[in-house]
Amino acid sequence: MTATPGGSALEEFADQMRVLQRECAWKREQTHTSLIPYVREEAEEVVEAIESGDPAALCDELGDLLLQVVIHAVIAEEAGEFTLDDVARGVIAKMERRNPHVFGDAVATDVAEVMELWNAAKAAEKTKKAAKATTSEGPDRTS
Repeated sequence: MTATPGGSALEEFADQMRVLQRECAWKREQTHTSLIPYVREEAEEVVEAIESGDPAALCDELGDLLLQVVIHAVIAEEAGEFTLDDVARGVIAKMERRNPHVFGDAVATDVAEVMELWNAAKAAEKTKKAAKATTSEGPDRTS
């Protein structure tokens, strides 16, 4: 498989995973739930690579963890739930919300202030999610 002219390696990898999802019997049968052990294993291997101090091992293990992200996104894409681009857009928006000292008007001059802004943004997100969940539940749902 060759890279798409002008395309990124990440796009090529996502396309490769889509082909594998269609043509590999094992991958076709996987679900988010069936892949849980692999996500855990790969995350732990990333930690081990970090602790080893070996950049080549870290690069390799990050690739394996990226595989987990992409296969989950492909499974979701096929189910009409979300795409890899949705995942990327979501994390971009999250970083913008949680770093208002970089992407907004807030000021943070040290790590403690950065963490205070991050935690405040995260708490606001949780409150918003909880409120949304509460308003969308129950038999008298109006939206």
